[in-house]
Amino acid sequence: MIELILVRHAKSDWGDAGVADHDRPLNERGRHDAPLMAERLARSGAEVERIVSSTAVRARTTAAAFGAELELEVELDPELYAAPASTLLAKAAGTNAASAMVVAHNPGISDLAAQLSGDGIAHMPTCAVARFAWAAESWSELGSRVSARWWFDSPRGTAHEME
Repeated sequence: MIELILVRHAKSDWGDAGVADHDRPLNERGRHDAPLMAERLARSGAEVERIVSSTAVRARTTAAAFGAELELEVELDPELYAAPASTLLAKAAGTNAASAMVVAHNPGISDLAAQLSGDGIAHMPTCAVARFAWAAESWSELGSRVSARWWFDSPRGTAHEME
């Protein structure tokens, strides 16, 4: 089985107009939501093998919370910053892990979630988590096909599973 977990970075701080977009930190809500969602994912039974994240401060801070909860190192990839859906999927496939997590940004992360859920997930709010599973042995078997099974959760919502 191949599993992909998509995480949109937690809520960031827009308070300092002098901070470059790439360097924006998490705000108070983001610092609360990232460990909360990491714990919820861990409790769901997800067995993540690799975490790859955008290098943006808000994404790598979010990824660090998931890494701490799942006891995994986070791999930073500058190509994930503002990446389109196709790049996000290619980076996940490039891990060759049976279960990979990608922490990134909109619109790419929402576009990929919509694509893989057959438009069942219309939008990934900040710190949302979407899991997709395929009965396949390798990423090369997937292409960009819709997942037969997916799960979605967000800090302000309730978990939703589709089979």
